[in-house]
Amino acid sequence: MNEPEPTSSPPAHRKPRPSARPVRQPQGTPSPRSRQRHPLLDLLARHHPALFGDNPRPLKRGIFEDLLAAHPDGLDPDALKEALAQHTRSTRYLAAVGEGQPRRNLQGEAVESPTPEQVHHALVEVFRRRSTRTDEDLRPRLRERIARAFEASGLDAMDYAARVSSRDEAINGLTQEALAEAAGRAARQQALQRAFAASGQSLEGFAAMYGLSVGEARRAIGQASRGRAAAPDA
Repeated sequence: MNEPEPTSSPPAHRKPRPSARPVRQPQGTPSPRSRQRHPLLDLLARHHPALFGDNPRPLKRGIFEDLLAAHPDGLDPDALKEALAQHTRSTRYLAAVGEGQPRRNLQGEAVESPTPEQVHHALVEVFRRRSTRTDEDLRPRLRERIARAFEASGLDAMDYAARVSSRDEAINGLTQEALAEAAGRAARQQALQRAFAASGQSLEGFAAMYGLSVGEARRAIGQASRGRAAAPDA
């Protein structure tokens, strides 16, 4: 049965302001951490503790083939594929990728870096999962981590924003705020570098003049020359 027509015009619809805070996970919904651990991961942890132990490291591309070659009689390909899928979707693994840790081979050697897109995706996914388990607003922490990831990427702000852009406008907005913060930080560092060059002071004297520790002054002056391009206009 159709509902009756309203007798008066409804108020104009207002588009809700996007929020990067996800809806909290209902009770009874299994989280990634609560799912049963694939038994093959325990075997991999024993043979390759530097990669699959308590502090997992990002895995190089092609690790599936490398593992099959290293254990020709002990690994079922389908089971290995399932185990690796579970492992690389775990929050601890994504946290390591989000930190920008290098990808490693079976010997634990760093062989390649994750792409800026992979780092950004990992940061956002960890943020979303952790936000479902706390009432704390984790957006400032995510914004700072995105800013640091941008600074480490070597990209200019416009290129970085284009590469990590997604359909989530709230996350895109946080990314733009992070780029603006990074641009402001770079500008302050460049100003300190110029001031230090013009001061004629020793590093210790300059630090005291600006109320900085020697370490803070050294880092600020050293980083200033590597400042990134300003963030694009919102």
